[in-house]
Amino acid sequence: MPNQISIQYHPTALGELMIGSLNDQLCLCDWRYRKMRGAVDKRLQQHLDASYIEQSSPVIKESIQQIDAYLSGKLKTFSIPLLLAGTNFQQSVWEALVQIPYGTTCSYLELSKKLGDEKAIRAVAAANGANAISIIVPCHRIIGNDGKLIGYAGSLLAKQKLLQIEGININNQLNLF
Repeated sequence: MPNQISIQYHPTALGELMIGSLNDQLCLCDWRYRKMRGAVDKRLQQHLDASYIEQSSPVIKESIQQIDAYLSGKLKTFSIPLLLAGTNFQQSVWEALVQIPYGTTCSYLELSKKLGDEKAIRAVAAANGANAISIIVPCHRIIGNDGKLIGYAGSLLAKQKLLQIEGININNQLNLF
């Protein structure tokens, strides 16, 4: 029998999140109605040899508390154990995203350079788009080289609001880490 990923849906002012855990680790915190929902779910379930079951877990409860605190401006750093389900390259990109400090932004080019290969910009962008743990693995902190908002699974409006929560005025120049 495959593993079971516990999932719950959590409405926020920015959109509904789908939050999932497996083996006391968060493996999913994603926008329920994103365009790539089916592809992300399929990849996650295949990688973890798991199926979804709608039920709560201690990790989901803690994740909801921390996300709500973050969205209300009361939390800057998450302390949830993560299970990053992807290729080694995807995991390296997601781990680099976690290193971008609260209240700062980074471009795909700068992230590619940090990972040691500025020519990997498209692969970095694809890995960023495949992130299944939004907000906590802060892909919303990635902006265009010109300082403008670019793609986000939860919508550009949600991305703008997440950055505003962190005190980032997107009209400013890039504040790179």
